[in-house]
Amino acid sequence: MSDFMDICLRRQTCREFADRPVEHEKLVQCVEAARNAPSGCNAQPWSFVVVESPDKVKQVGECVQQLGMNPYAMQAKAFVVILEEHATLMPALAALVDSQYFAKGDLGAAAAYFCLEAEAQSLGTCQFGVYDRTKLGKVLGIPEENQFGALIGIGYPAKPETRKKARKPLDQVARFI
Repeated sequence: MSDFMDICLRRQTCREFADRPVEHEKLVQCVEAARNAPSGCNAQPWSFVVVESPDKVKQVGECVQQLGMNPYAMQAKAFVVILEEHATLMPALAALVDSQYFAKGDLGAAAAYFCLEAEAQSLGTCQFGVYDRTKLGKVLGIPEENQFGALIGIGYPAKPETRKKARKPLDQVARFI
């Protein structure tokens, strides 16, 4: 098994973070991995807001408490928001498709690279889908017109054991022709 596959199999959603700060250098390394993710036409339609000051981390954690969900977000020691930025495509391609045509997939790749690098550094991550985007934008000074691509909580896992993954069998999700 490759080192990369080992990281893929170890990476899991962390819902219990240890009371230990995340080193700034590790966060920088995760963003470096994310900004090196592939993007359509190398447009790199992203920017990253890394939240590491304890006061702001607490405020972001509160933004994730919608509908009584995600109480463990308050244990995260940092967050990253990946924002969708305007993509610049080659003129010939831009004439055929919207400039943001590839952006959602590109943001997903950046989030995956971020989370896999975090795993490589023994950090846990949790991607949040339910959160108050308006409140989060106000807390972080993000203009309303910006599109959120991902919100990821980061910290050291309180329980570093890897859980067994529940995945559909390969033959149910892939066709080789």
